[in-house]
Amino acid sequence: MTVPNERTAREKSLLLLLPKVDLHVHLDGSVKPETLKALALEQAKPLPIASDSELQDRMKVSRHNENLKQYLATFSFVLPYLQSGAALERIAYEVVEQAAGQRVKYIEVRFAPQLHRQMGLSIHDVIHHVVKGLRLGEQAFGTMARAIIICLRSHSYEWNKAVIEEAGRFYNHGVVAVDLAGDEASFPAALFRSLFDEARHLGLPITIHAGEAAGADNVRVAVTELGASRIGHGVRMLEDHSVMQLVKERQIPLEMCPLSNIQTKAVPGWEVYPIRRYLDDGIAVTVNTDNLTVSDTTILKEYELLMEHCSLTLTDIGKIIMNGVRAAFLVKEEKERLIAQFEKEFSDLGLDVEAR
Repeated sequence: MTVPNERTAREKSLLLLLPKVDLHVHLDGSVKPETLKALALEQAKPLPIASDSELQDRMKVSRHNENLKQYLATFSFVLPYLQSGAALERIAYEVVEQAAGQRVKYIEVRFAPQLHRQMGLSIHDVIHHVVKGLRLGEQAFGTMARAIIICLRSHSYEWNKAVIEEAGRFYNHGVVAVDLAGDEASFPAALFRSLFDEARHLGLPITIHAGEAAGADNVRVAVTELGASRIGHGVRMLEDHSVMQLVKERQIPLEMCPLSNIQTKAVPGWEVYPIRRYLDDGIAVTVNTDNLTVSDTTILKEYELLMEHCSLTLTDIGKIIMNGVRAAFLVKEEKERLIAQFEKEFSDLGLDVEAR
């Protein structure tokens, strides 16, 4: 008979061995502190800190964070050092490296090109360098890596339209989708109908940050009016049963980021985190990291927290991973190969799961 401690040890071992996916991770939220120090030295732009401890405090969310807007303010500290092609290539490469260390076999890394143009890079330049870094990381570590291009809620229609147009030129050349992110409470999804008409016209897959810092109606609008085929976060759609039904019926995958959702107060605590409810209702849940450095997380840590606080089992985690594989923004042939790879690895580990 297996005693609880032995079972826990086996589960932890299997969690580490499982192939994984991360569909929602931000480039500028995943810069390693030691890399930022190196970039500051190379660029002759000293960091405004007195110690390594202060550096960690500036790059990671505070325990006393009150909302998404305060969480997002953390990013402004690193951005001045992410304005060159070399810096973008390096951090993109290192995101893949960090993921590979967790046995992530497929990752989609998202970023907002307009944030990296302070030193004269064009939108094309920014995307080119990030995609190059992801490709180098894929070659070095064997983790398949693709990019999602972000439009920001606080930017003008003209700025965002230029981003959409450039994303279209890179589509299927390292870029797999476009996104809308930023201060959701101040800029609801309905403001961006025309912008995402442009994205659909170019044939770009769409994911939208919605139902995180604002209510369920943003999820409805993202799906029915902006054309989202995935939703970033979606924790607040629980507030409207009809929105939950919409997402379930259309099988819209959710890119849930548990620790980040707790940190931004998108949900008040683990005891009400809705992932168990969503799974039981047949919603296609995926689990992701959001920001490796800002949230001080890894995909393994996310799984362990869910097992600890939300009573998820190893089989639940396996199903969530397969949901992520099937939700990947890949062309049919690539996705079929990825699914087959994951099914074989799960079988070899003795874990029988099906996506739901």
